[in-house]
Amino acid sequence: MTNRDRRHWHAADDLVARYAEGVLPEPDAWSLEKHVEGCAGCAARVSAAVRGTAAGAALAQVRAAVLASAPATATAPATATAPATAVSEEPYAGQPPLSRFARLLWAAGPAVRGAWLPAVLGVAVAALGLAYGAGFPGARALLLAVAPVVPVAGVALSYGPHADPLHEVVAATPGGGLRLALTRTVAVLAVSLPLLTLTGLLLPASGAPAAAAWLLPGLALALASLALASFVGCRAAAALTGGGWLCAVLAPAAVAPTGAATTRLAEQLSRCLDGAAAQGGWAAAAVLSAVLLTARRPAYHRPLRP
Repeated sequence: MTNRDRRHWHAADDLVARYAEGVLPEPDAWSLEKHVEGCAGCAARVSAAVRGTAAGAALAQVRAAVLASAPATATAPATATAPATAVSEEPYAGQPPLSRFARLLWAAGPAVRGAWLPAVLGVAVAALGLAYGAGFPGARALLLAVAPVVPVAGVALSYGPHADPLHEVVAATPGGGLRLALTRTVAVLAVSLPLLTLTGLLLPASGAPAAAAWLLPGLALALASLALASFVGCRAAAALTGGGWLCAVLAPAAVAPTGAATTRLAEQLSRCLDGAAAQGGWAAAAVLSAVLLTARRPAYHRPLRP
C-alpha cells in the first residue's frame, strides 16, 4: 500500500485511487488523511485524484460558491471534504510541513492557556506565602493534599465539549479522541509536576511526606480520570477522583481537635503517601487505570459527555 524509506512514507497510487473512489477501508482512510496533513506531495496527488471523480466536480462548485460569498479580506484558504473524505491541496501549497513542536503546541491547546495555568501558579505562590509570609507550619502538608488534584483539574478543563468549540469534529479525526486527550494530559503533567514538586522542596517539612511523594498519586488520579471520563464525562470523572482524594486526606483533619488539624493532616498524608507499600499501591492503581483506559479507547472516538 505504501512506499517506505527509513524516515517517511508516501501513499501508493492504488491507495490514492481507492481513497478518491470512496472504497478505502476507514482505518486506512484515516491514516492517509493524517499523513497528508504534513505531506504536500501526497496531498496534491489525493486532491488531483478526487477532482477526477464525480464528487470532485461537486466539490469545485461548492468551493467556488464559498469563495464567492466570503469577504474580500479573507486570506485563509478553504478546504472542502467530500463524503469520501477528500482532501484539498490548497492549504499545503507553497507551505512547508508544520514542525512537530508546532503541532504539539496546537494539540496542547487549553491545557497550557486560559485560567488553568495561572491557577497552578497561584497554588504554588499561596503555599510559599503561607509558609514564609504567614508562618503556617503545615504549608507542605496542605500542598501535598491539593497537588494530586491539580493535574486532575487540568485534564478536566483541557478536553471535552467545554474545551473545544468543535469537539465533535475533532473527536472524529485521526488526531483527535484519546490521542488528543493524552497529549493534553502530558502538557498538564509537564507543567504541574515540576512546578508543584519544586514548591514542595522549598517548604519546611514539618512532619509531612517528601515533596515528590505525590507524583505517583497525581499520575494515577489523572489516568483514572481519563478512564472514568469514557463512562461519565470529563467533569464528572474529575469530581469523582479529585473529590475522593480530598475527602480521604482532609476528613481526619476536619474532625481533629482545635490546634491538631495540621498534625492530623500530616499523619494522614504519611499513611497515604509514605513507604513502599503506599507508593506500590499507587503504581498499581496507575497501571490498572492505564489498562482500563486502553480498553475504553473506542469511547473516545465519539464525543464524550460534558
